[in-house]
Amino acid sequence: MPVAIAIDGPAGAGKSTIAKLIANEKNLLYLDTGAMYRACALKAIRLGISCKDNAAVTKMVKDTEISISFEGDTQQIFLDKENVTLLIRTPEISTGASDISAITSIRLQMVEIQREIAKCNDVIMDGRDIGTFVLPKANIKIYLTASVDERANRRVKEFHLKGMHHMVFDDVKKEIEYRDYNDSHRELAPLKKAEDAIEIDTTSKSIDEVVEEITAIINKKC
Repeated sequence: MPVAIAIDGPAGAGKSTIAKLIANEKNLLYLDTGAMYRACALKAIRLGISCKDNAAVTKMVKDTEISISFEGDTQQIFLDKENVTLLIRTPEISTGASDISAITSIRLQMVEIQREIAKCNDVIMDGRDIGTFVLPKANIKIYLTASVDERANRRVKEFHLKGMHHMVFDDVKKEIEYRDYNDSHRELAPLKKAEDAIEIDTTSKSIDEVVEEITAIINKKC
């Protein structure tokens, strides 16, 4: 049976960065599930559709093709055959993805794709509901968290490294707080810690420390 590792937690907790490093170290397929919702949000925004409009978004997705491929260990996300991997990492897309992920019909479609990938590969997935809904029988479940201020600071640094110097702490913090509320209050599979997940607070820890901690858990259990 393939190995499945679930990493959940709120925005900015370090999920993607840490999952990628562990995937490389343990020869696992890394799946960034959030990229799928970001691709949906990108299309909606391009079409002038509100990401909160359940009916319009559901109709849009019926004529939308979202697929994932891997170049080595790098995930590529395709929207209607267009590679949008580099187009979906903006604050506007982040907020839109949070809104779209709350729509039940969209979430069910994306989860089906995610589960199919896990059936055939040793995977590490990060998201909001991997351990509770997408892969409830995952071998290992990790819940990463950090203070809101710490997560906002991390995001601001990421934006500045990308040349987005207009992004300031207060605005980023508000966006994260909005996403936290949205993700934890959606009807289907809200953000929450799985009962059997191991919680790790990354506020005062380096990336290397968290990777080492999770790797030790994997080595012990798998």
